[in-house]
Amino acid sequence: MRFSTLSLAALLLAAPVVQAQTSATPSSGTKKPAASTPAPASSSSVPDRMDLDDVRNFSRVYEIVRQAYVEPVDNKTMMKAAISGMLSGLDPHSEYLDKDGLAELNEDTTGQYGGLGIEVLQVDGTLRIIAPIDDTPAARAGIKAGDTIIKVNGKPVDAEDIDEMFKELRGDPGTKITLTILHEKSDKPIDMPLVRERISVTSVKLREIEPGYAYIRISQFQDDTAPDLEKKLGELIRKNGAQKGAILDLRSNPGGLLTAAVGVSDDFLDSGTIVTTRGRLQDSNLSFEAHQGDLLHGAPMVVLVDNGTASAAEIVSGALKDNRRALIIGRRTFGKGVVQTVLPLDNDHAVKITTARYYTPSGVSIQAEGIKPDIALADLSVNKADSAATLIGSEADLPNHLANENSKTGQDIDNDGSAENAKLATQDYALSQALNVLKGLALNRVAPAIPTKH
Repeated sequence: MRFSTLSLAALLLAAPVVQAQTSATPSSGTKKPAASTPAPASSSSVPDRMDLDDVRNFSRVYEIVRQAYVEPVDNKTMMKAAISGMLSGLDPHSEYLDKDGLAELNEDTTGQYGGLGIEVLQVDGTLRIIAPIDDTPAARAGIKAGDTIIKVNGKPVDAEDIDEMFKELRGDPGTKITLTILHEKSDKPIDMPLVRERISVTSVKLREIEPGYAYIRISQFQDDTAPDLEKKLGELIRKNGAQKGAILDLRSNPGGLLTAAVGVSDDFLDSGTIVTTRGRLQDSNLSFEAHQGDLLHGAPMVVLVDNGTASAAEIVSGALKDNRRALIIGRRTFGKGVVQTVLPLDNDHAVKITTARYYTPSGVSIQAEGIKPDIALADLSVNKADSAATLIGSEADLPNHLANENSKTGQDIDNDGSAENAKLATQDYALSQALNVLKGLALNRVAPAIPTKH
């Protein structure tokens, strides 16, 4: 699927293909963030009259193509191409949606579709991978954020035929497709045979990464993301007790619904602005505020981000950062800070058009700049160092050493947690670093006061 879109009202946050719909009435126990309407953005009062020469030129070009193009082109195809060209020339996120496009938009919002599980954006006539979705054919094949699709089933990606290339990525489960991929830091394309599946995205996965430390992975923002988060985190706390801290992993999260992003942000905030949007239309000027009810009761948080963290995921990152609720760790985010509205033309056609910019609580637009992490981490992997065995590693290894009178029989003094840390670091370096930072924040929060000597 393409890059998701950010919606408010009929809006959606991310990009081509996620439907922009207001979320349904919140389930019981769900906080409902307030949306207020700030003053509308000013617009120029100078009329922009249409130049008749431009209209004549359009008509002439239309007629020339219809009469002289090497193959016959019917009027319906010509008009669709003209509309699509007009919208695609505005920005990468505005587009014309036919019946199939609307169906894809709805599928992305619900997380149910047939395809490969990748978010794709058109960039300078190419197909750039924004993010692979967890546990999908694309993710399992090793496709990563920043990769470029240069061929689909052996056919080079052509800027003039980009819509058809998009459609090729989807299809019935069980059907085969071969993508020629150029990895971000490589100059050697590789062929990746893939089999389409029924993509049923569970956007929230949650577990304790260590006793007392929750790991929350959100892969994209769907209709049910906030209620699902509330349910799963509530169950974890009831089972294991209050958490000392939590890691919110938004790496390679391409975005989704604005309402879902606002709901997730509100789940970790007791007050403050979450996000504001401003555009030329009155309905595009909104401000969302948090309500009392932090699910973690103030326990420290770390948010993991990278260059695939986009749109709605950036709203959550910005809200938690600007409200000083979480530390942001990782790489600069993607930088999609604009909102699209889906405006229906009839039952089978619509226009998805950029209608507003969004701003973090501090009033900053992240458009084309992204969110800078509080703690930067390069995209690295680590390997455990080879080291020779040591005969004496501590006092306990010395002959005739005195025993610790308080030690328990059979206690393994070498089990200090470093082995688990090494295992996590070799599997996911950024996550291991985030956990170390989180532990430091938790210790600072709960450390007992040191008695004063008199």
